[in-house]
Amino acid sequence: MSKLTELKAKTIEPGKAPLADGTITGLRLISGTRKGRGKWVLRYISPTSKKRRDMGLGTYPETSIQRARQIAMAARSDIQSGIDPIDKRSELKKAIVTNSQIPTFHDATILTHQSLKPGWSSSRHSENWINSMHAYVLPVIGNIKVDELRASNFAEVLSPIWISKTDTATRVKQRCSSVMDWCIAHDYVEANPVDVASKLLPKIRSSSDRVVHHPSMRWQDLPVFIKEHLHGSKTTKNMLMLEFLILTASRSSEVRLMTWDEFDPTTATWLISKERMKSNKPHRVPLCKRALEILDIRKLSKEASSLVFPSNKLRPFSDAAMSKLLRDKNIPSSDPVKTATVHGFRSTFRDWASEHGYSRDLAERALAHSINNKVEAAYHRTDLLEQRRGMMERWGNHAAGSRTDSLNVILMENR
Repeated sequence: MSKLTELKAKTIEPGKAPLADGTITGLRLISGTRKGRGKWVLRYISPTSKKRRDMGLGTYPETSIQRARQIAMAARSDIQSGIDPIDKRSELKKAIVTNSQIPTFHDATILTHQSLKPGWSSSRHSENWINSMHAYVLPVIGNIKVDELRASNFAEVLSPIWISKTDTATRVKQRCSSVMDWCIAHDYVEANPVDVASKLLPKIRSSSDRVVHHPSMRWQDLPVFIKEHLHGSKTTKNMLMLEFLILTASRSSEVRLMTWDEFDPTTATWLISKERMKSNKPHRVPLCKRALEILDIRKLSKEASSLVFPSNKLRPFSDAAMSKLLRDKNIPSSDPVKTATVHGFRSTFRDWASEHGYSRDLAERALAHSINNKVEAAYHRTDLLEQRRGMMERWGNHAAGSRTDSLNVILMENR
């Protein structure tokens, strides 16, 4: 079965046979009274009554193909769990405590969040989702009933952050759209005004123009930085934590939340579970000699915490802890007007790896970057741990200022 495209949907004629979506079982676009218009319907067998049912998911083009698929996928997930999505819709409607059948945007937001939450693998994403709505949206339009909302209301919400916080505004817009899609699916509104709210706002630059890279230190300057600012008679936990982050080319959260049970001393490897990784995949980090020395130093502290780098209150350090160290010391970056950043040390490592002849594949695996090409990703079944071990040891030698880290030697070994 071919996949439904925008071209097919836009040219659907009145009275024609329904167009199958081709990706979600049972999802169809039924033609309307005018060309290019229709109604989304999900046909399924109820897991409770065992009878065939048709669930309306909104109208096209107000509800786009992508939105219809998202709603249908959530409904299919309910069906697989033994829940009839139409019955669930009715129960959610009854749960709205208002004087009318039409909920306010606040109530719809809470119920949308509750319905989406089980499908998210990260509790942090769930918290960010609802917190952003409380911060930017609900104080402005939370008390308005959803059937009274217009594109201008959402433009009012987005306007203060549309230019200054473009990425945040984009996420907030998407979340508002999800709430209104939920309202369409529950027959509270017929169209989603969020999708056209951007027409009332200034044009923003493309995402490629807005990319701001984290200021990073030149790899040539790293040995001097570590010697002068991280080594000495008054070495703090912050300093050890930052050095460990640099030596492992890791992200801040990965190091701050590292626990002793993630460390395998028999193989000198750090094992990070998929729940703690941005890519949602487990990651193994080969530890160089100096990284192991840092762990030995931390063991001597004998602090009553499962964390390798706990704060004085035996809790994880905040995300700002290492950043403050760099700011207080005014550590320069390759950008002459900005100080170096914690995340920027990953770029420092990446530049060093390229300059020293390491393959892109090896360096990207060290950074735990996801492979965007699905075909390429399907054939990459190994994380090249042992090949990375030699690379990370030489990275540690470079960070320590060792002269054994020779470009020529490394290039010869990679032939």
